[in-house]
Amino acid sequence: MQFAALSALLLLAVVLKHYWSWRQRQEVLDAIAREHGCLDPPLLENQRPLGVDRLEQIFRASAESRLMELFLFHFRQTGYTLKQIFLLTPAYGTVDPANLEAILSTKFEGEDAWKRSKLMLRPQLVHRQYEDLKLFDEPMDDLLDSLPSSGGIVDLQALFFRFTLDVTTAFLLGESIRSLKSSPGSPEQNFAAAFDLAQSYIIQRFRLLDLFWLIGGRKFYEACRQVNEFADKVIEQNLRDTPSEDDEIETGRYIFLRKVAKSFPDRAALRGQIVNILVAGRDTTACLLSWTFYLLVRHPKVMEKVRAEISALGDAKSLTRDDLRSLKYLQNVLKEVLRLYPSVPVNTRTAVKTTVLPTGGGPDRKSPVLVPAGSAVAYSVYTMHRRPDLYGLDAELFRPERWDEDLPLFKDRVSHNYGYLPFSGGPRICLGMDFALTEAAYTIVCIFQRYPEITLPEGEKAEVVGLEKQTVTLVLQITDGCKVKLGC
Repeated sequence: MQFAALSALLLLAVVLKHYWSWRQRQEVLDAIAREHGCLDPPLLENQRPLGVDRLEQIFRASAESRLMELFLFHFRQTGYTLKQIFLLTPAYGTVDPANLEAILSTKFEGEDAWKRSKLMLRPQLVHRQYEDLKLFDEPMDDLLDSLPSSGGIVDLQALFFRFTLDVTTAFLLGESIRSLKSSPGSPEQNFAAAFDLAQSYIIQRFRLLDLFWLIGGRKFYEACRQVNEFADKVIEQNLRDTPSEDDEIETGRYIFLRKVAKSFPDRAALRGQIVNILVAGRDTTACLLSWTFYLLVRHPKVMEKVRAEISALGDAKSLTRDDLRSLKYLQNVLKEVLRLYPSVPVNTRTAVKTTVLPTGGGPDRKSPVLVPAGSAVAYSVYTMHRRPDLYGLDAELFRPERWDEDLPLFKDRVSHNYGYLPFSGGPRICLGMDFALTEAAYTIVCIFQRYPEITLPEGEKAEVVGLEKQTVTLVLQITDGCKVKLGC
């Protein structure tokens, strides 16, 4: 009896200690909130205990290929900033440019490892390394060789993921791994499959926040092992066999890996940088290209304008980056595709310290919002890019001409700089933005010059924009692929 009573007292003492610790923390937070006039944003109501219905909604919507539609619905239901209780843990969401400026820039504190990485990588990603477009020649030849003859139907999305992998490795290593030419079961194909599988697990872990460890298992860790093993093999081979710097100058070959290896002598750190760029360089551009052709074959008038602009060019192999940038309508098309289908449609940041976001709270949704340290803040670029108050009442439509108009987006500095974020913003803006846009424009020009007719195959659905099935890994893919009919 005495032992049971002592145990009960100890348990009570522990509970009281945690309660008083919570109270003290809450009092500090309340004081900060009063000081800054903070009020809670609208609450996304839970229907089941602990907020498990929120988790069920997310996984069900993901399985039904409509996750972005769910997030869009939530923000339209509550407003552009919201709060939710997710497995007993408060979390926040926002699609307000003012809050995104705070998250990505004015209240962003970059960690040292990230800062060092960016300082090392930035000089290597300048456009002079691919100004003449020669870097793209071999992967482009392989892509065009992989396309069917006149009248053939092809899933461009599947090919684009292999093509952008080849382009990225050509830039990283000085030569492409030529996955478009590799056969099933080859190391290149196995790497790509492991790459995809690892990412599918990572995004599920990402959605579970602190409970990420519930997702994993043998398949996940085996996929990670295969990715790392392939990357290590490529690094070892290319650092051993790469020509000297004098040879590089003589041949004109620029090799990213050799330059970066000087700053990251540790092989694990170097591998991390290479895998990071492989993810960014392959997936995002493949998605941009896939959604571009998906939309073009469903909007023939836009297709005609693109073709007319490209027809004034010379042969693609004689073009430069500046020639591609001069294609104003094509650049508008790429902007519009990235608006409706940003490659990374949703992202999350965690507050490293208690932070005040400038807007979204209170009945009028204009008061500052307090975000306690450790809280997650998700932001949906996909949703923000569909705001009619930023892009017009036809914001749901694919209309590249809007970029030549005086959009509400341009009404003030904040919305202009943080209301359109296909490549993120602030200090962490994508270093490869110019590379991706150059690669995408060049690919479109080459395919258009090869095929005078690119159409939607008979029987393929022409879904309303935004209602097609979408698959979200780290990027936004077309669930059923991008099938087109090519004609000469």
